[in-house]
Amino acid sequence: MTDSVYDNYPPTLNPAQKDFLVRTVKDWATQNGLMVRPAPTFVSKETDPQGVLATNAPVTLFPSPFPKSCFEEAKALQTVYNKLYAAITCSEEWIGKIMEDLIDVDDFISNLWKVHLHVQKEGYTQTLSLGLYRSDYMAHTPSSSTTPQLKQVEFNTISSSFGGLSSLVTLLHSELLDTPPGHPIAYPKHPLLASGAVPENTAVETLSTGLATAHSAYGASKSIPNLPTCILFVVQAGERNIFDQLALSRELTRVHKIPVFRLLSSEILDHTSIPDSNPSRPLIYRPPHSPEGTQYEVTTIYLRCFYTPTDYKSPRDWQARTHLERSAAIKCPTVLNQLAGSKIIQQVLATTTGPDHLTSFLADTDPSLISRLRETFAPQYDLSLDGQGRSLALNPETALNHVLKPQREGGGNNIYKTAIPDFLHSIPENEWKRWILMELIHPPAAAKNVALRSDGEVVSGGVIGELGVYGTILWDQAVGKIYHNEQGGWLMRTKSEGVNEGGVATGFSSLDSIVLF
Repeated sequence: MTDSVYDNYPPTLNPAQKDFLVRTVKDWATQNGLMVRPAPTFVSKETDPQGVLATNAPVTLFPSPFPKSCFEEAKALQTVYNKLYAAITCSEEWIGKIMEDLIDVDDFISNLWKVHLHVQKEGYTQTLSLGLYRSDYMAHTPSSSTTPQLKQVEFNTISSSFGGLSSLVTLLHSELLDTPPGHPIAYPKHPLLASGAVPENTAVETLSTGLATAHSAYGASKSIPNLPTCILFVVQAGERNIFDQLALSRELTRVHKIPVFRLLSSEILDHTSIPDSNPSRPLIYRPPHSPEGTQYEVTTIYLRCFYTPTDYKSPRDWQARTHLERSAAIKCPTVLNQLAGSKIIQQVLATTTGPDHLTSFLADTDPSLISRLRETFAPQYDLSLDGQGRSLALNPETALNHVLKPQREGGGNNIYKTAIPDFLHSIPENEWKRWILMELIHPPAAAKNVALRSDGEVVSGGVIGELGVYGTILWDQAVGKIYHNEQGGWLMRTKSEGVNEGGVATGFSSLDSIVLF
């Protein structure tokens, strides 16, 4: 894309046009469910004690430019990534060796591993595993080239969110692009803004089909007498991103005709049970709002929680996670698959010295595909005593080009640039191995956009985008056989230039869509 296109994008809006477009987007969001629960800093609990209010999700007014070559490559590689992380999850011994260094300094990782060991000792009764994944990327422009390259930020194996809302943002921008010329809400003319310019987004269909495939693969009820079956979404209390989740459950109910229930993680032990007399260990759910005696057998557990230490507020929460893990329900994800998504796994895969783990896990994959996947890795390092990562992290000059990441999901956890040396010196040295050092990705010159925040503020300026591509996979953990492997749908998150973090739920980014160039 030429500098002139960058300079003139998005097209200029006069104050009246901007006000009208903002009001149109607000109304569209409300009408179509492009919503979140308001943050307590915006609407206090005292103002909304019953939790009935909602506001528009943070969203851009225009789709943002993104390199077509990077977008197509991300889509092409997703099923290979799906296959890779399924293979890693099947390699329990390999995961265990990598986790050894973390177990004594990271309570979260240690407790997840203990859940696995507990169930392993008893024996897993369900070998099928479901992954609903999202691989996040940025377009990287190295100093030696003007051609953008696709570089992976992280790979998400648990609670890969925003598939529901990202599809709505795509629809919003597409409808604005398709408005007849001269209509008051039509975008001003621009070479990038043409009808059909925003790519199709099938995130809702893809993710719900993955869940439906697992539900079908579970087979008939294992209870005696047989019970009706369902899918169970296990969720956090006070979930602000509920409308994103409801988009999937609605698709499952209306299109796939599968009963779906939501259950707070804190209520798992209150409303589910595993009969001691049944060796198959089916998970029985008793909806508290249904007539007395109503029971369902859970075929598939979809975790939209348990990805952060704050989700485990007491030993009872770890007991609940173990309870789910030992059941016959297909887990999305299993504990092992969640551990496979740890940053340390990404770092080991990206290491250019030592064993070629990537080729080992993808032995039956076209070598050219493996090479293309390897090209998406940004340089990453551990902080071992004799490793390169430690010297890069402690030197303020080299730290400026890096980010320090813990073994966590969600935004707001990373340490950036010149803050890295002081941070490391502020914690015990034996805890440094909890962190991974990653070279920063440098996107092309920032485009501009206008964002409507959830609190109604409208912000204009330079932005940087992060693309997430969704994939689903169902496999047999015991034999490594894959039954379903699909790519479909995407997420674009845009943050203001100069902002390090990128989470939407944590308030750093806005939901966006893309026009390809």
